[in-house]
Amino acid sequence: METTFAPFLLIIFASIFQGSFGLGMKYMAPLKWESWWLVHATIAMLIFPIAWALISVPGLFDIIKSAPVNAITLAMLFGFLWGIGGIMFGVCIPFIGMSLTYGIVMGLASSVGSLIPLFQMENAISNPATPYVIAGVFVMLIGVAITAVAGIRRDKAKNAESKSGNIVKGLIIAAVSGVLSALLNVGFANAAPLAKVAEGAGVIARNSSLAAWVVVLAGAYIMNAGYAIIQLFRNKSWGTFGTPGSGKAYMWSVLAGLSWFAALGVYGQGSALLGEIGPVIGWPILLGLSLIISNLWAYLSGEWKGASKAFRLLLIGLLVLILASVILGYANNV
Repeated sequence: METTFAPFLLIIFASIFQGSFGLGMKYMAPLKWESWWLVHATIAMLIFPIAWALISVPGLFDIIKSAPVNAITLAMLFGFLWGIGGIMFGVCIPFIGMSLTYGIVMGLASSVGSLIPLFQMENAISNPATPYVIAGVFVMLIGVAITAVAGIRRDKAKNAESKSGNIVKGLIIAAVSGVLSALLNVGFANAAPLAKVAEGAGVIARNSSLAAWVVVLAGAYIMNAGYAIIQLFRNKSWGTFGTPGSGKAYMWSVLAGLSWFAALGVYGQGSALLGEIGPVIGWPILLGLSLIISNLWAYLSGEWKGASKAFRLLLIGLLVLILASVILGYANNV
């Protein structure tokens, strides 16, 4: 029973963190974005991952040193590229709005992040799970598209539609952001040799994934912290770290950082228990279920008030996402 259900329970648990961390971004004021983000990234991508890994992976840095160099390089590179995708996410919102941006990015991130590790596996075409994975990802894309349309209709109902002078440009940026955002999971999948080294050193399988995340997120941190520091110099906003009354903003920055990596850390443990196919089926389930959680928070905070028709469409989209998760879960048992 543990082998069958434990990995999926961990991924479901991870999706709660993933769908909730964005709440902290509503409480940036009075800090500037770059100040808040540097603190958030330092907690989420550096301090928390390393601290958790040091506790769970004895000899962490020796294990990293003894891992294949190409695995380390690829993991960090994909993490760095994911960071670019995250920055582009924010860039395209003024062009096409939050709902459409989120739909495109989530759809591409879940599908590309699943299919690349799938086709990197040996004998992927002949694997009996492959048709179910592809079907599950396709259904997941439909669910994400429906939720995006629901969000657009909600914005129209509330006269909050984003006006854009260049829709095409926004769509292109969102598409590139979605592909790059998928590379966080691709980096995790390519860090598998590092996890194997950790297991060889006596680390249990589900904790070996933490060593992999330390390397992937090192690349991600370089990009995120680097961009925030550039903005601090460009906007001459270093002094905003001491803004009076910013204690609440710092608290939410830390909480969001803890929640963000808690999602990846727990997801990595569930994925490790699923074996080689873990990143293939676990990633879209994580993103699909986190979309449900984030919309639940949005509903509770009143974001869907006055848009009942759009909300009904959202419920249809969320049911489709659940169906996709069931299909992907079944793929593990084929």
